[in-house]
Amino acid sequence: MSEESQLLRQRKQKAEELRQAGVELYPNDFRVEDRLADIKDRYEDMSEEALEQEKRIFVCAGRIMSMRSFGRATFMHIKDESGRFQIYVKRDLIGKEKYKLFKKMDIGDFVGVRGTVFRTNTGELSILAQEIRILCKSLRPLPEKWHGLRDVEIRYRQRYVDLMVNDSVREVFIKRSKIIFKIQDFMRGHGFIEVETPMMQPIPGGATARPFKTFHNALGIDLYLRIAPELYLKRLLVGGLERVFEINRNFRNEGISFQHNPEFTMLEFYQAYATYEDLIPFTEEMVCSIAQELNGSLKLTYQGKEIDLSRPWPRYTLKEALSTFGGLESAEVEDETKLRARAESLGIIAAGQESGKVITKLFDVLVEPKLEQPTFITHYPLDVSPLSRRNQIDPTLVDRFELFIAGYEIANGFSELNDPVDQKERFLRQVEARKAGDEEAHFMDEDYIRALEYGMPPAAGEGVGIDRLVMLFTDLPSIREVILFPHLRPEST
Repeated sequence: MSEESQLLRQRKQKAEELRQAGVELYPNDFRVEDRLADIKDRYEDMSEEALEQEKRIFVCAGRIMSMRSFGRATFMHIKDESGRFQIYVKRDLIGKEKYKLFKKMDIGDFVGVRGTVFRTNTGELSILAQEIRILCKSLRPLPEKWHGLRDVEIRYRQRYVDLMVNDSVREVFIKRSKIIFKIQDFMRGHGFIEVETPMMQPIPGGATARPFKTFHNALGIDLYLRIAPELYLKRLLVGGLERVFEINRNFRNEGISFQHNPEFTMLEFYQAYATYEDLIPFTEEMVCSIAQELNGSLKLTYQGKEIDLSRPWPRYTLKEALSTFGGLESAEVEDETKLRARAESLGIIAAGQESGKVITKLFDVLVEPKLEQPTFITHYPLDVSPLSRRNQIDPTLVDRFELFIAGYEIANGFSELNDPVDQKERFLRQVEARKAGDEEAHFMDEDYIRALEYGMPPAAGEGVGIDRLVMLFTDLPSIREVILFPHLRPEST
């Protein structure tokens, strides 16, 4: 029998002994009145004399995280959402029989405690328990060395254990929540309203990606998990809602990496009567406001490198970036044949791919990893931007930018295409690309074309990767560290 099986059997035996003694293992009548961190904050600096005068009874609860028994007395630490606190349990105070039952409690059990505050001989603020009750019996032991669960596979599969024993992980997701709250507050403060759009769509659109497909029995139709909310949000512009945003879950049937998860979170927003150039300073302001809120500074460290968010952030066209960071000569950047030859030599494109994909693939490999400081890249090719407005000076390009920080794409924004004739022509080219085998090409969306035919005001829109933004502000190198339940292969049996 394995060690884990023996421990499970021992715990189940203790649970049965408690049950036989008339102890309810899973009661729901204990009402918490005090958070552990609040008790500590209030009394941490109080003198011994003042503590002795304090007769208030505190009522708190938490999970047992450690126990040290000395015969007739036990020190233990319990943990609630706010923090840890030491509890002192004396047999002579709670009674011999209750102490005997208490000794059948284990690390991992939830307990409720009533008692007074005092300071031990070592100076640690503690609660002297006058009553202790089990609130939930833990049948599985916490990982050995509860403070050090390190196995990444277990941490991701059993995030509940990870959160339980690794305080730093809890802090990551608390910070994630603060970032999302700050974004919502920032957007509302700039006149945007938060909306919701369908997660199951009859036609997936708004991005070039392979969708997940399902079937709706009652309607008898195929549906797709959304790859982006873009086309629905722009329908709202048509309807007269001029500033809209959504914190949205997207699903893309693609590979998994340190930067990619099939299910991820984005901020997407659209503003009528704006251009992509308006969104650049807006994006700077939003990211900087998050930095100030979280860190009180525009400087942060990511994987050992200092990132300076001081504005304004530099801007380069895509071609300028290939020359400045990618090691290509200016003449080579302007020569499509040479660019294609370079891409083929690197093995990053297939024969016959459009010129826009050639230059963007070269950018992905040669430039993107080098953009450590916040940098905007502008003027993307038309054939990789089927929803963007054409540049008026060079119609082979579009009015679009991408923001890169720490070598990651953080945001993608552009002036919106609102010409229904042009949009339909681009959709048709995407349909042909799909027929030719491009599974990430857009579908034709006739209803979206109809919406544009009613008239959509000139506008700009943007998507911001929430997961990557959290990676940046928590100094974590993997997207799996900032998603509570990342997707993994099935557990081996």
